[in-house]
Amino acid sequence: MLAVALLLILTITLIDVQVPSSVHLGDLLIMVPAIASWHASSRVTALVTIMAVWALMAICLVRNSVNPPQVAALIATSVAVTIARYLAEHRQRKLVQLRAVAETAQRAILPPLPRRLGPLRLASVYLAAEEEAHIGGDFYAAVRTPTGTRLIIGDVRGKGLPAVGGAAHIIGTFRDAARRLATLPELAAYLDSSVRSDAPEAVAPEQAEEVFATAVILEIPDAEPLVRSVTCGHPPLLRLRANDVVPLEAGQPAPPLGLGTMAQTTYHLDTFSLRAQDTLLLYTDGAIEARNADGAFYPLAKRLTPQNHRHPVALLNHVHGDLLNHVGGRLGDDAALIAIERQTSGGTPHEWPSPRSVESVIAGEVEVHGVQATGVHT
Repeated sequence: MLAVALLLILTITLIDVQVPSSVHLGDLLIMVPAIASWHASSRVTALVTIMAVWALMAICLVRNSVNPPQVAALIATSVAVTIARYLAEHRQRKLVQLRAVAETAQRAILPPLPRRLGPLRLASVYLAAEEEAHIGGDFYAAVRTPTGTRLIIGDVRGKGLPAVGGAAHIIGTFRDAARRLATLPELAAYLDSSVRSDAPEAVAPEQAEEVFATAVILEIPDAEPLVRSVTCGHPPLLRLRANDVVPLEAGQPAPPLGLGTMAQTTYHLDTFSLRAQDTLLLYTDGAIEARNADGAFYPLAKRLTPQNHRHPVALLNHVHGDLLNHVGGRLGDDAALIAIERQTSGGTPHEWPSPRSVESVIAGEVEVHGVQATGVHT
């Protein structure tokens, strides 16, 4: 950029001193600092502005004619674009710092799921709708128990910091209670009570009565080929088996967490078959309610084929890229997905290439979070 700016200055200066005095090409020097500020640093922009002013003064000396308004305009423009470039660099540094804080907060609130828990292989992905954000109101967590694995995935109402606070509260409560409470209905009731009584402390007082979350809580025993679940206003799980994709509909879904009452709400325990090589896909409504330019929802179940669910990471890579293609690269709501594959007893983990990063999706690549942390968790 410095070389281009110097070439422009030199070209304009040499031509201007050769043309008749009635032609004033020196006015074109005013564009050189502006062009330099597009890509160059503030220091380079300042250097270019100084050279442009010197060049204009040289033209005036050769022509033996000084045009004060012309000189004043060049100086004023040069100072303005240099200051603007400096402020832009300052904002960029702040943005980099904020992104680093966001990544740290995500790892603290929503750490990547392990690649393997007992006989299960896992991958997860988080896609935040907020530009430059890494986490919103969607959440997930997994806990090992003496007999198996318990997981939760859900979506806190709303967006922004209140939703993040609610999600962090539910994750912390789930991790604490998942090992203590014997059954999933007891765990669901405890989470509901906690959201109603404690989660409002994590948000603004005027929003305390609006805190609730859809969720599905799962238990996958190590020794039994099944999955147990309690659904609280959440979309159904998808089971991928051979060539079939089957929604696992809840028999009696309960209200979202935070809207039930201990005396009135019944948490129904659903049990479904989950054999070796079966895969479960858990997701939040941000995935199935994503619309394309024509207003059509993303048909998640119809976009899954045997070829793209041979491994949890491969499955989420496919869904991640396909979903962003459907919406044109930007979601209207946060979306979280978890893929869980049940392995044969005694199987060994299969190494899989690490997923790519979410930021590169905008640049044309697909990066998945969940086996890692910004968006499959990278």
